[in-house]
Amino acid sequence: NPVSVRSEVSRDALGDLEHQVLLATLRLKGEAYSVSVVLEIEERTHRSPAQSAVFIALRRLEEKGFLRSNLEKKGQESGRARRYFQITPAGVERLRVMRESILGLWEGIVAELDGVS
Repeated sequence: NPVSVRSEVSRDALGDLEHQVLLATLRLKGEAYSVSVVLEIEERTHRSPAQSAVFIALRRLEEKGFLRSNLEKKGQESGRARRYFQITPAGVERLRVMRESILGLWEGIVAELDGVS
């Protein structure tokens, strides 16, 4: 049924920010919380996403099953726990699929970007 396939794809579809958040979370290896994810994205992309947008993306990715989280105090003096996020096997698989998809689109067009036909 094409309608059910489309709804499943759209449910799992990731926007640019969600894609970046998922990659940053994987890169941070268990040390990912909203501020560290923002800093990682800034360092890698030279863009500054709003911390609130990153937190919303983290929670949305968790709802989709691509991340899991837990509250920890990890050596903080303030006594306030942080929510740390880790990528799930489903999240890793989603990144693999997205990477293949993106690379397929890039195939054969590098010369076009360089102005060579």
